[in-house]
Amino acid sequence: MDTVMHAAESPFFVMRPLALAMLALATTSTWAEDEGKVSVLADVVVRESIGVDPAGMNRKSLTGSRLGLSVKDTPASVTVIDRDLIEARGAENTQEIIKGIPGVTSSSAPGSPGQVFYRGFTSGSVTQLFNGITVQYDVIAARPVDSWIYDRVEAIGGPSSFLFGAGAVGGSINYVTKLASREGNFSEARLGAGSYNALQMAAGTNQKLGASNVLRLDISRNTGGAWSDRTEREAMQLAGSWLTDLAPGLSHTLALEYQKETVDRPYWGTPVLKPIGGRIAIDEGTRFKNYNSNDGLYEQTVRWARSIIDYRLSDKLSLRNTFYHYDALRDYRNVEVYEFNANNTLVSRKEALLQRHDQSLNGNRLEFSLDQPLGALKSNWAGGVDFSVNKQTRFPRSVAGPFGNVDPYAFSTENFFSLPGMTPGFTPNRTNEVTTLAAFLENRTFLTSNLSLLTGLRQERIDLEVTNHQAVTATNPAYFSRRYTPLTGRVALNYDFTPNASAYVQYSTAADPPAGILTTATFGQVKDFELTTGKQVEAGSKWFFDERKGTATFAVYEITRNNFAVANPSQPGTTVPVGQQTSRGVELTGSYRFVPGVQIAGNYGFVNARYDEFTENVGGTAVSRAGYQPSNTPRQVGNLWLTWSPTASLQVGGDVRHVGSRFADSANTISEGSYNLLGAFAAYKLDRSTTLTLRARNLTDQIYSEFLSGTGNMAYLGAPRTFDLSIHARF
Repeated sequence: MDTVMHAAESPFFVMRPLALAMLALATTSTWAEDEGKVSVLADVVVRESIGVDPAGMNRKSLTGSRLGLSVKDTPASVTVIDRDLIEARGAENTQEIIKGIPGVTSSSAPGSPGQVFYRGFTSGSVTQLFNGITVQYDVIAARPVDSWIYDRVEAIGGPSSFLFGAGAVGGSINYVTKLASREGNFSEARLGAGSYNALQMAAGTNQKLGASNVLRLDISRNTGGAWSDRTEREAMQLAGSWLTDLAPGLSHTLALEYQKETVDRPYWGTPVLKPIGGRIAIDEGTRFKNYNSNDGLYEQTVRWARSIIDYRLSDKLSLRNTFYHYDALRDYRNVEVYEFNANNTLVSRKEALLQRHDQSLNGNRLEFSLDQPLGALKSNWAGGVDFSVNKQTRFPRSVAGPFGNVDPYAFSTENFFSLPGMTPGFTPNRTNEVTTLAAFLENRTFLTSNLSLLTGLRQERIDLEVTNHQAVTATNPAYFSRRYTPLTGRVALNYDFTPNASAYVQYSTAADPPAGILTTATFGQVKDFELTTGKQVEAGSKWFFDERKGTATFAVYEITRNNFAVANPSQPGTTVPVGQQTSRGVELTGSYRFVPGVQIAGNYGFVNARYDEFTENVGGTAVSRAGYQPSNTPRQVGNLWLTWSPTASLQVGGDVRHVGSRFADSANTISEGSYNLLGAFAAYKLDRSTTLTLRARNLTDQIYSEFLSGTGNMAYLGAPRTFDLSIHARF
């Protein structure tokens, strides 16, 4: 990205007096899933931060398969980033965690704060799950959350609707919360401070209560850290669980979560210098500027509740029932678009939006796991049914503006409700209710001692009902409904050459909406359209080498998505479901421990994503974009991590992240060049249980964007150079 240099940075560190209290938890009984396992932390030493197995190949993953297979034995591209890796990489929130997944990029722009780009796809084509549950509004619901409450993040690349439901052509990402553990009593706390007044206080405890109960509580509070002018952020996350053994083989878990976030005057983006075309340019004098209203706001409150009953009937058969509830209230009050005039002397501010999202999800999943031979062949089964009702009402009120022009560097803005035409109060627009009933079944059968066949099917019945609360028109009826019945699946072969090496090939399918997502879909987006279809062919290999000092994985894939909505060339202003996109790519991961105390790890993703059939409405005319690259999709993404422990008490390391160039528009006329981000850290063990860590991010103070608007007039910039200091105690 080209820049014009003159900017300032906030103070390096801001330290405040703090007090952390460990809280006692009192809720109801629970069971702790073995995937929520936490190590006892009595004797803590500086570990090899990358870990012996950074690819997580020995870890079991329920995101790649419900059969409880290890990553190595799953015939798919599966990534597990566990708690050790989260801490070693200094990932502060969920979006920083997922940047460790091969080929993944993401953005937290407020209008779509959960934006993820995976294998050439984004938005409704990538599913983001919370403990295996989709809220079907991932681009909004999956905004960055403090990583403290999470045990790990798992991902599977490519179509995975057969596991988690419609909307997963590009892949699925699963955020798994910490749960109560039977492994003993332990507690931990962290205190951190850094650039731009960043402050974190966090604590967690796991305590046994007698022989049958375990309680766990994790809490974190974050303030500051926002680098744009006059933006203030405060967030709190709380996760609690209660595990109770009711009888031999029978247990119950109650898991509760609460998230509260308030951002005053959120940053929505930076205007791009005119003329717009070719490589974009940013005036660094505007890098930290915030053109939002004085009282601009983003606020959300999220609650989760899960009741999990686990019953092991025998060594071969187990049952699990999960009742889940989710509700979220999100409020927006912002001026969202800023654009330079022709000679870059003034910035025009426009597009004011007052918005509320009121969403609730209730569901129940009953599933089984069975080891049962298929004739003479060893075979494992997993299956179940899932029923959910997802309801969301949106309350938008918008005024297009413009709201005048301001000096790019010295300006003042108004209070939001003083904008012409904007008034307080929320008026409902429409309510979307999505009712889903799904049945799913997976099987792994060993054809020989080394060769296994893995199959999976999911049949869904999805009922969409939309109630219009506004004026009724031909294109916006008072009520409409649709029913979809997608059948998706996977068939794969996995071959173990040795206990340390395997190869696989798979074919999988997916389904997702033709445009948008069902929880916000309009009549025009779905009307008589069916769900789009997606399919993938993938082959790969996974292995350990040099006496398991190293790991490596390789995957090559082709994904095709058919029948998504595009502009109708015969009838301008309408759409037809005939679009097609193909993504072909390669993903590599590797790690190696050269000697004790020195380790390197990395991953690389290359994707060639292209529209095969795509027309765009340009000024009322349908223009073909066949052969063009989707916007905000880099062809190359790579990560590299290196750690060295020169003494038993000291560890130092560095990392580099490369993201290739991207286009802002479907016509591929506006782009941003590639960028590299460098980081470094030093961790010193003060005693057996306390570690002090200094970390630097974006060491070269690279100016780069996480997201480019479709017109190219705005860029959502990534964070500048920052430093943070933290102390972490385990006891």
